[in-house]
Amino acid sequence: MTPFHLVYDGEFIVPVEVGVESDRIRVYDKNNAERRHLELDLVDEMRAKAVVRLMAYRQRMKQNYNRRVIPRSFQVGDLVWKKVKPVGDVTKFGAPWVGPFQIVEKLHSGAYYLEDEGGRKLERPWSANHLQPYGAR
Repeated sequence: MTPFHLVYDGEFIVPVEVGVESDRIRVYDKNNAERRHLELDLVDEMRAKAVVRLMAYRQRMKQNYNRRVIPRSFQVGDLVWKKVKPVGDVTKFGAPWVGPFQIVEKLHSGAYYLEDEGGRKLERPWSANHLQPYGAR
């Protein structure tokens, strides 16, 4: 079953097949219209099967993705490492994490405002994807 068949309820004929006599054109007879009407009765069933397969595929993708996700949540006052954002001439031997930073505020979106050891609050919130518990390093 091709996408063309799902949309237009039939198979397409390539322009080359129209000019050059193919088996498809040669075998065409008057009963094709009747068979076509019978196929149209089954179109809804074919579409329903395609929807079920698509939903099963999406469910498998979701399970595969969720299996690899590492949930991270922090509370106000927790100490965390912050991932280093490479800017300019950063070598691969540099430390990937800096810290410790303390969580000052938790936003509803899962982002956190941080404060360094000197009490200076960072200007933007950080996603939990870029943070790691301080004791886990």
